[in-house]
Amino acid sequence: MMEYITKYVGLDVSKEKIAVGVAEEGRSKARYIGMIPYTVEAIRKLISKLGMPEQLQFCYEAGPTGYGLYRLLKSMDIECDVVAPSLIPQKPGDRVKTDKRDALNLATLYRSGELTPIYVPTEDDEALRDLVSGT
Repeated sequence: MMEYITKYVGLDVSKEKIAVGVAEEGRSKARYIGMIPYTVEAIRKLISKLGMPEQLQFCYEAGPTGYGLYRLLKSMDIECDVVAPSLIPQKPGDRVKTDKRDALNLATLYRSGELTPIYVPTEDDEALRDLVSGT
């Protein structure tokens, strides 16, 4: 029987690329996997590299990239939470933000249950909101 270890994957997402950090269940330090292009193909590849979908839990910060990534992961039966940047615990004096550091930090905080997921609107909700706001 294969050992079943949950992997907490922190993604620092920008328009063209995604920095990937992984914290495995337990106490080991989070590992930086690297940068991948923000494409369906690259995301699929990443997932198959990381393990079985049921042992993966992804999270990323809500931001200008929207919820496409969340919906993509959900469509692949992968757990994903979107977290509000304002709710991410900050270490005092930790102002240096790099994609790598953010991804590792997200993975570590996610594993320890310190992140607060936000409600992700359905595509219908978003369409309605656009309709109401006139955008």
